[in-house]
This record gives sequence, structure tokens and C-alpha cells, in this order.
Amino acid sequence: MAQPAGLISLFLLALVLRAQALTPSHHLSSADVTRLKAFLNQPLEDLESAYYTIVGLSKLGVRVSDEKAACQFLKSHHDPTSIDSLFFAAEASQALSDCEIPVSNETRDLLLAVVSEDSSVSQIHHAVGALGSLGLPLASQEVVSALAARITKEDNVMAIIVALQTASRLSQQADLSRILEEIEDLAARLDDLGGVYLQFEEGLEATALFVTAAYGLSDHVGMEPPLKEDQVVQLVNSVFSKKAWSSLAEAFSVASAAAALSDNRFHIPVIVGTQGPATVSHRQPTLKIQVTNVLSRPLPSASVVVESARSVSSKNVVLKQASFTLREEVFELNFLDSKPASGYYDFAVAVAGDARFVGSSVELKVKVSTEVGITNVDLSIVDKDQSIGPKSTKVEYPSKAKGPLIADSHQNLALSFQLVDENTGVELTPHQTFVRLYNQKTDQEVVFVAEPDSKNVYRFELDTAERKSEFNSMSGTYALHLIIGDATLENPILWNMADIVLKFPDEDAPSVVQSKNLYVAKPEIQHLFREPEKKPATVVSNAFTALVLAPFLLLIILWYKLGANISNFSITPSALLFHLGHAAMLGLMYVYWTHLNMFQTLKYLAIVGSLTFLAGNRMLAQKAVKRIGSQ
Repeated sequence: MAQPAGLISLFLLALVLRAQALTPSHHLSSADVTRLKAFLNQPLEDLESAYYTIVGLSKLGVRVSDEKAACQFLKSHHDPTSIDSLFFAAEASQALSDCEIPVSNETRDLLLAVVSEDSSVSQIHHAVGALGSLGLPLASQEVVSALAARITKEDNVMAIIVALQTASRLSQQADLSRILEEIEDLAARLDDLGGVYLQFEEGLEATALFVTAAYGLSDHVGMEPPLKEDQVVQLVNSVFSKKAWSSLAEAFSVASAAAALSDNRFHIPVIVGTQGPATVSHRQPTLKIQVTNVLSRPLPSASVVVESARSVSSKNVVLKQASFTLREEVFELNFLDSKPASGYYDFAVAVAGDARFVGSSVELKVKVSTEVGITNVDLSIVDKDQSIGPKSTKVEYPSKAKGPLIADSHQNLALSFQLVDENTGVELTPHQTFVRLYNQKTDQEVVFVAEPDSKNVYRFELDTAERKSEFNSMSGTYALHLIIGDATLENPILWNMADIVLKFPDEDAPSVVQSKNLYVAKPEIQHLFREPEKKPATVVSNAFTALVLAPFLLLIILWYKLGANISNFSITPSALLFHLGHAAMLGLMYVYWTHLNMFQTLKYLAIVGSLTFLAGNRMLAQKAVKRIGSQ
């Protein structure tokens, strides 16, 4: 039975993760759109930058400030013999009002001649774009054949994306299925980054242009692109996660992708977010939500429903299937009508109204805040032996008790109180409830936790005799503070309730009052290093040295006994160099142990060894010749 339960758990977990993955986490906020417009709106310097500026701004619904000057710039800078120049000028002119680029028969023939298998995909795209923008006819099927041939040769991401852009400009009567298939092939090349992002290794510009080209061609042929909803959301996250653009071309690609994702026939990613903090209270009971596209523009056909609102702490569902009301492009819901307790709530929100919506089911965490009140406060001094009744003092927040309370080692300080919601009267149990005793004279403070009992009455009792170590047995007047805090409280409390005089036995009091300030200088630490071990006696060192030299002395004695003959040593340059080289290699071994590393030693050994080898070879050859001559 354990295995099916485990499979069901994994299945439910997969569904939860998939639902979370379908929520866009990045888009262009209003501030981002403003910055993107400002980045694109640059002075016109050349035709390419003019194209990115004029067309990019038009994608965002903005026109250049001086259209006549921009049109004149296009006319004066375009080169009728350059395909790229014609493309940039013709495309940009379409985004301007009353701007026509002059065209001649020679220009038309030049553009038509480029549409062939011998041209690159980029050249074909520019030629087709220029012909379309200039209103010149072209044979769409020939373009399809040329593109299909070039894709086979230029099998890279950017070439295929440009082919998709080109196909979206052709006649719908042409057979574009061969090019349309490339959308699915490109989608398979996308890199999945943690289930959140999908992008090409070529970078942001390629990813954004793919989104633009895929939806442009799909809209053109009336066929939904082969992209799953989670892939669309991942592409949205990749394209709009970057808020600083490195070039005009990159900014243009982002603006084009934003325009394509905001207005197409198949997929409209939905951005759901709260207007301001996701907090409601009795002062502000309305939860406000904005539903926009990736350009932060409202979706007029949208409707918003809370499928469930579940308390994070109790897991109880307090609201189901409640509709938001649309007011001035903002969806509103009075959540306090369902009388929720203060705390956090998980909202499951669904956006409907258009079958094209993607990422329309989102999770929101909403905080219900309130104001805390303190009631039934009782502050008393209780004798341990109970021979005398407790001395109780009633204190009301935010007043302070009249006169100090005195407690010695035979008495306890007792405090009890209740915390309630001032708006509903419901008992509260905040996360932080502390009792603080502070001695202003010594800057000493001691903090205790006040905890509620089964009836949610907070109780605190201080046994001065048992807790004297925490006060360093320092008698004196302590200010009693009550500290109440919680993330859901609008009025966290720091209340100076009373002054308490604590009296500890004189024999327990410290002779010197030490400050409890954590930031005073600490006493200097005097570290004592271990004393070095004594050196051995001189006799031992001398004896060890004699033992080391004993083998060399033995070698001399043995040479003498055997009658070593050094008269045959020839004083020649090769012999001297050989023996010096041999001695240098022995010396190099010593230096290796004391100063050099292995690589330095090998370098010097190669030099000395080579000279020693050549000298030894020369010396032995001379001895052989001498011996043969004597025979």
C-alpha cells in the first residue's frame, strides 16, 4: 500500500510544481517601459540605429518626436545600391506617417535578384522586407524555396529565426509549412534553466527575436505555435528578466517580443500583482489587484476570482469562489467581509475572460493586520511564605504605575495580562511577548519571555532569589517594560509599566559594578607562547657530526689501503669540465633541498648535465685514443 501512496504524493507534487511554473515572475513594469523607451529614443546616427529607434518605439506605441526630420534622415542616408540600407530605410519609413522612400526599376531589380539560393538568409530577409515595405511585388513561393535551401546550409539559430521573420511577410497562399516546422525545432534547442527560464545560448537578443518571429508567423498563417504554456511563461521570464540592455539591437528585440506577447491570436501571458502591499486591515479592508500584460497594460476582458483563501497557520479556508470588482482598471475585494483572523492567508487567484490567457492561475500571500490591546493587567508583589497577602497594583495601558514596587529575596514579582484584537475583541497570541527589566544606572537589562496559559492569559513571575545571578545580584531600581510585537500588528507596543526596586542580600552584591554594554572594549588577552625546547649538549652534536663524516674518512683509508692511483688523472679541459660538472650536480642536489623547487632544479640539471655528458664523452674518447696509441 505504501507504493501507490508514494506515487500519488509524487503526482500531486508534480501538479503543484507545474502550477507554480505557470506563473510569470518577470515582466516590464511601467518604470521598465519608460526606461526602455528612453533607451530606444536616441539621436539618429545611421540607418541601422534609426531603424531600431523608430521601429522599436512604434512597437511600444510611441512615435519619434519629429517625424518629418526622421523621414528626411532616411531619405538622405539610404543607399539605393545597398540591400541593408534599403531594408532599414523602407522598414523605418513604415513606422512614420507620410514617409515614402523613392524606388526605381534598378532598385527593384536589385532586390529581386537577391532572392535566390546563393544569398544568405539575412540578405533574403532584407530584400523581402524592403520589397514589402516599398509595395513591390515578389514571388512568395520562390522565396520559400530559397529559404528552405539556405536553412539547410546555415543551420544555426539566428539564421532560422530570420527565416521565420521572412516567412511572415510572404503571401498566405504560399506553402509555408516547411518554414513553420522550424518553430518546433528551435523550441527543442532552448536551454531550460531550473524550470524557470528558457533561452538560447546565443543570448537575450536571439531569444527575444525567436518569440517575435514565432508569434508573427503563427498569426500570419493562423496556426497556434507549438509551444506549451509553461514554455511560454519560461520565455517571458527569460526575455524580461534583464532590465539593463547592452545595445540598441537588444533593446529593440525586447520591445518587439513585448509587443508580440501583448497582442497575438494565441497566447497572452497574464501578470497578476497587488497594488501596493498585499495587506488588509480594518482601516484598509480592500485587497487591490492589477491584471496586466507583459507591458503593464490592463487587460479589459479579464475577470478575477478568488478560488480559495486559506489561513497559513490553521489551514482553514475562509473564502471560496469570490469575485473581484473592477474599478478604474483595478480589481478590488473586501476581504474583511469574511471576518478573517489576523495572520497570513494563501490566495488562489484565477483570471478568466479570454482563452488566450497564459499563467492565469497565481498564488498570492495576503496579510491581515490588526491592532492589539492589553487588558486585565495585574502587577503584584507576592510573599513566598504567603504569610502576607499579595500587594496588587492595577495598571492600564499606556499609563505607568504610581510609585515604585519593592521586592526582596523573600518575594516574587508577578505579572498577568491578556492581549485582544481591538477591532474584534478576539484574543491574540503574538509571536513576541517579552518582559524587560532595565537598570538605567548600570545600563543593565534582563529580558524574559511571557507565555500564555491554556486560557490565553499571559503570566510572568520573577523569583528574585533564584534569578539573582541574571541581575549579578545588583540591587536597585529597574524599569519594567512590556514588549509586544508581531508582523501582523499595526501598533507594536513598548510599555513602561512601572518601576521595580529589587533588593538582593548585601553579601551577594558584586564589589565592582560591570557594565552590560556589549560594545565596550574587552580586556587584552596576554598570550604565552610555548618555550622552545632546550638544544642538545655540545658533546652530543659533535659526536653526531663525527658519525656523519665517518664514512668519508673510511673511504680515504680504504683508498690508501688499496693503493688508489690518481697519477693517471689527465689535466685536460674536458676532464676538468667533467669532474667540475659532476661536483656541480652533487652541489645542485644540496641546493635543491635547501632553496630550489623541482622545476628550477630540473632546469639547472639539464644545463649542467648536458655539459657534463659532453665533457665526459670527450674525456673517455681521449683516453681511448691514448691507450690505443700506447699499444
